[in-house]
Amino acid sequence: MAASNACLPGPPAPFIAPLMTYRMPAEWALHDWLWIGFPGDPAEWPQGLAEAQAQVAAFARAVHADGRGESVRLVARTEGDAAHARPLAGPGIDVIVEPFGDIWLRDTGPIGTLSGAHRALAGFGFNGWGGKYDMPGDQDIGTRLAASTPLPFRQQPWVCEGGALDTDGTGLFVTTEQCLLNPNRNPSLDRGQITTLLTGALGLSDMLWLGDGLLNDHTDGHVDNLARFVAPGVLAVPQATTPDDPNTAIYDDAAARAAAHGVEVARLPSVGLHRIDGDIVPASYMNFLIGNAAVVVPLYGAPNDGAAVEALKPFFPGRDVVGVPSFALLRGGGSFHCCSQQMPSAS
Repeated sequence: MAASNACLPGPPAPFIAPLMTYRMPAEWALHDWLWIGFPGDPAEWPQGLAEAQAQVAAFARAVHADGRGESVRLVARTEGDAAHARPLAGPGIDVIVEPFGDIWLRDTGPIGTLSGAHRALAGFGFNGWGGKYDMPGDQDIGTRLAASTPLPFRQQPWVCEGGALDTDGTGLFVTTEQCLLNPNRNPSLDRGQITTLLTGALGLSDMLWLGDGLLNDHTDGHVDNLARFVAPGVLAVPQATTPDDPNTAIYDDAAARAAAHGVEVARLPSVGLHRIDGDIVPASYMNFLIGNAAVVVPLYGAPNDGAAVEALKPFFPGRDVVGVPSFALLRGGGSFHCCSQQMPSAS
């Protein structure tokens, strides 16, 4: 008769890590570094390439703030672009090479999330802003940038861009229906499903849905050109100051929706009517970047440039609120927030 092994210890139970909730922090939380895309493709910048490069370099220097700010990783497409970027950026700016199609790393780069002292990166599918600009390298630049860090990375199997979202760090997010519910992104997902997916991916607990984004915004209305959180529960929304502002109704609708949601609204002056080569373009002061030492506001040579910088200063005591020209970057469709993506600190 075979001996019984009923009392012998079995194999060890598999270790099951405790479930951790990761949340995207507010942009004013401390950063370890900032990725910034450096323009270099003449086909994408047939006019104003040199000016766009100089403006991105100036943005990088303003964020770095002579070492008072976070580290900056200026991302170039090629070694040739990197060689051009280094003298423009100057000392203290790290230049790295990763192939990409367009510089808008806010939309294609990985998004940092926190759970206590733990960090992780989230990535999303990217389809060229609804199939309008499908360029080699943009689909996996987020994965490659994430791989350059030691952090865990989770890729979401649906389309979303970082510029379509903003958060105050409490779990409250803001977006636009025009972008996130656009059938050119995720035609099989409805509002409730997208909300559920963002709850798991970025720690969303409450979504403020605005309507349309700015006129002629090729991103289909990214919220980072329309409205931005400047403090917990406080949303900055532009205010038209001239009768010819093409976005007056859009701004007022966004402010009304935010107020109805229980969010405090701070109205800041808008850029107003802005044209490039005769076409109305979505110039916006809302495309500012909140860094550790500086808040960098795009300037367009518009009458409200100085007023917009002054209006933001009370929200960011202890940080320099500075304006940097961005008119050449606007030819490519975006500005400083669009071309950058931060890595939150675990501190």
